[in-house]
Amino acid sequence: MKRNRNVKIVATLGPASSTYEMISALHKAGADVFRLNMSHGTHEDIAARHRIIRAVEAEAGSPIGILADLQGPKLRVGIFAEGAVDLVQGQAFRLDLDPAPGDARRVQLPHREIFDALEPGASLLVNDGKIRLRVRDCGSTFANCTVTVGGTISDRKGVNVPDVVLPLAALSQKDRADLEFACTLGVDWLALSFVQRPADVEEARVLARGRAAVLSKIEKPSAVKAFDDILAVSDGIMVARGDLGVELPVQNVPPIQKRLVRKCRSAAKPVIVATQMLESMIESPMPTRAEVSDVATAIYEGADAVMLSAESAAGQYPVEAVSTMDAVAREVESDSTYTQIIESSRSAKRETVADGIVAAAREIAETTRVKAICCFSESGTTAALTARERPRVPIVALTSIQATARRLCLTWGITCVIVEPVDRFKMAVLAAIRSVRALGLAQEKDRIIVTAGVPFNTPGSTNILRVAPCEERLIFASEPE
Repeated sequence: MKRNRNVKIVATLGPASSTYEMISALHKAGADVFRLNMSHGTHEDIAARHRIIRAVEAEAGSPIGILADLQGPKLRVGIFAEGAVDLVQGQAFRLDLDPAPGDARRVQLPHREIFDALEPGASLLVNDGKIRLRVRDCGSTFANCTVTVGGTISDRKGVNVPDVVLPLAALSQKDRADLEFACTLGVDWLALSFVQRPADVEEARVLARGRAAVLSKIEKPSAVKAFDDILAVSDGIMVARGDLGVELPVQNVPPIQKRLVRKCRSAAKPVIVATQMLESMIESPMPTRAEVSDVATAIYEGADAVMLSAESAAGQYPVEAVSTMDAVAREVESDSTYTQIIESSRSAKRETVADGIVAAAREIAETTRVKAICCFSESGTTAALTARERPRVPIVALTSIQATARRLCLTWGITCVIVEPVDRFKMAVLAAIRSVRALGLAQEKDRIIVTAGVPFNTPGSTNILRVAPCEERLIFASEPE
């Protein structure tokens, strides 16, 4: 399936989108990758949705990516004797390890590791930052705080600690079980929540054992500070603006988003911009103008994908939300300003033969009338490097490995085609011609660019570029074995 846009759409599945009919409708409306949120639903629920996605994929005849989003360590207060209390600015409030129900003076925070890391002056944010506490003094079992922003606090509300790198593993016991389950199930991407350091990602990679690519969610200030090192060990990135906007001043998030997107593009690794993109469409068939501008901004910045969360998982208008995102993407990408912005931000980094090949392919495409760039890619690396160039013509990635095709569904501009393995360049060119013609991208009189590596089926060996006519008899007559 060839989309009429380059940016990809990730749709989260949930109670509003669990049937075959709905998931098929979401795919037809524009969803390229489906997100399975491991924070909600049982393993049986997740497995059922996975089966449906693969059935929709078989019917569509084109690969669909599946992303399993791990919950990560959730920090929450305990319970209150009366269910909730009101905290007033300036009052004292204590957090401790005592499991007794809380009141207006104290409540349990059952996370000793937080107390071990806290220092006087640190901030604690409760219930997505609606309540803010400042630590006055603390020990290994308690923190005496002053309420700086008051509000109602109730049972098991979440706690964020923005000022401290917590001695917490990014993978809880639940996450480890969910990771193994998702990999056994056969997902293509694992999203790792609350990453703080590169070691968090490396741990997940060891557990995944190559069965799924690992994507790091950037939602903590410590992850922003260590971003270059985190990016180096990640296969992809999600700019998760929800918690990031809680732990940092909200005005800091847009420039961080722009900076991270550019770094991901330079590294040829896919980046998703996520959280509250079309939030009002949970209850409304129409988005706000500000939400449309938010989606458009992420696309203008060069993001590989934009994501829907509750809009498609629990909202009243999941298909309309995907259709809206698709329409915004097509409109933005047809704007000449979009082309200017994308091309002016192109990285000039050239270090390998493959870098040179994909740059040459893009330059030839811009100066001639070729209809598409076709790249044979077993690991997906060459296809990702081609996407980094953001060429003006379609990119068709051809691979004999189904897992590679599915992972590439997250990468900007790539249409994935699964082909039989080839061992000669002539057969590679023929497979490319037949694929672009089947997709409706070229006719017999047209030309395409084909990149490949010889010997075939060797990851990282891209070393050939050919401008080929789309007429098979000419290939048989002229192409060397």
